[in-house]
Order: sequence, then C-alpha cells, then structure tokens
Amino acid sequence: MNKINTEDMENVLMIDTVGQYSALNNNETLHPLINLVDLSKADPRENRKSYYGFYAVFLKEIKCGDLHYGCNYYDYEEGTMVFVGPGQVIGVENNGEMYQPKGKALVFHPDLLKGSSLGRQIASYNFFSYEVHEALHLSEVERKIIFDCYEKIAYELQRGIDKHSKMLIVSNIELLLNYCIRFYDRQFITRENANKGVLQKFEELLNGYFSSDKPALIGLPSVAYCADQLNLSANYFGDLIKKETGKSAQEYIQLKIMDTAKEMVFDRSKSVSEIAYQLGYKYPQHFTRSFKQHVGCTPNEYRNLN
Repeated sequence: MNKINTEDMENVLMIDTVGQYSALNNNETLHPLINLVDLSKADPRENRKSYYGFYAVFLKEIKCGDLHYGCNYYDYEEGTMVFVGPGQVIGVENNGEMYQPKGKALVFHPDLLKGSSLGRQIASYNFFSYEVHEALHLSEVERKIIFDCYEKIAYELQRGIDKHSKMLIVSNIELLLNYCIRFYDRQFITRENANKGVLQKFEELLNGYFSSDKPALIGLPSVAYCADQLNLSANYFGDLIKKETGKSAQEYIQLKIMDTAKEMVFDRSKSVSEIAYQLGYKYPQHFTRSFKQHVGCTPNEYRNLN
C-alpha cells in the first residue's frame, strides 16, 4: 500500500486520530477511538492527499470526484465502499476546484480493537490493503445491510459509554467487515468474466516470464511481482486467484514452475544445475528439493523415467 515519501510529506495532510478527522469534517467526537462521520457536514474543500493513522471504511452515497490512490484513479459511484488501513495515503487529484464531500466514513483506531477477537483477526481482512480501483460495489440490499450495521454503531456512540459499549461496538464492526467479505465473494463471482481475463493474463505473464531471461536476472516470479504487472494489489490478486482456481497465487506459480521444469528436464544437453539457474533458483539443491516434493522424484530420476 501507499506509504509516504519524505519529499511528499509537506503536501500530505496528516490525520493521526479519530478526533482530528471528526473535527476536519465538522462532526462531534463521541468516542476518542471511533466515530461514524457524516461527510456532508464538512465544508467544501480543495483536493489533496491525506495520511490516515487509523482504519477508515468509506461508503459513498453519490458519485463524487476522482480519487487518486497509488498509481490509479477511481471514480466513486453510489453504493461504493473503500477501505483504508493505518499508515496509508489517499488523495484526490488537485485540479484547483472545490468539492463537497458526501457519504459516511466509519473511522476507528487500532487501539479500540486491543484485547478483542477482531484485534487478533484484523490483518486477515485483506481488503484494507486493496487499491481503490478494487473497491466494493454494493447492491441495494447489501447497502441496506451496511447501513444497518452503521446505525447500530451510531446508537452505541450516541447513548453514552458504559461497560458494554466497547464489546458491542467492536462486535458490530466485526459483523460489518464479515458482511463485506461475503459481498466481495459475490463480487468475485459476478465479475467472473473479468476475473477469467485476469487469470488468462496471469498465465500469459508466467509463460512470457519463463521464455525470457528474467528468471536468470531477477529470480523466481513472486506474487507481488505478478500482481504489480497486472496492476492489482497483491492481496486482491491473491484473493481473486484463490476464488477462481482454488489455489493460492503462490501455489499456482509453483505449479507453473514445475510444469516448465518438467519440460526443460527432457533437454539432456543441460545439467540439472543449469536448468535450476535458468528457472531462477539461486541454488540447484533448492530446485531439486522442490521438484522432488512436487513431482515425487528428483529431476535426474524424472529424466531417466522418461
């Protein structure tokens, strides 16, 4: 995800706390570690990049501006959710125009989750590391469910803090995020044709990789490298491949390496060491060990069997 470069620091609005974000958008801070912010209360403002020191879940209610995130632009549409994790920077391309923020933002600090099951599991919600162009697009029914979760959190914040508040608030955040996992699963299915296009491009990328000198120059292809080449975040790419194939992206790459290796082993003019280096392994023994693990015999044994 996007981290701040030192030279960009002066151009980035640093928002470290929930209170700061609430004040920036003219919302009262009802709890120091969490708030449900109505963005329509904010004053019109110029576009700029912002750093977040907390989690933010944005639900855009209307089409609202081009959001710049990393190297990509994303045009918000009604019923779109975007997730931002602590330490990330999002920003809107500055065209000199003023705009009026709209929608709801659930913002919560990591400290709120300490000691809870959600605190232990928060890293497993991969969509906090997705890029903005991998946003979640809600159906009308899904949007109502999200609003219902928001309303339960708002109720807890407005009724005043008691000994049950934290547990109920965190439970409702967890419920919200679990619904988002389900909705993303639905989105992966409803966008199956687009996903198959990604899978095809992934296959072509690996074929091209092993028919070039890249393995010898930069080593075995990583999930991060492949995702970057396909203009996807590593987490979104990994989740998409898992949904489409039942295998992790790493397993898929490993199978491709072994298929390529089996073809190359038939070339008796090359030693096993030469094949290992050509595939991108630093050490031939690592290749031999991996080959035996996946194929059931060593490269030399496979060569002699065939």
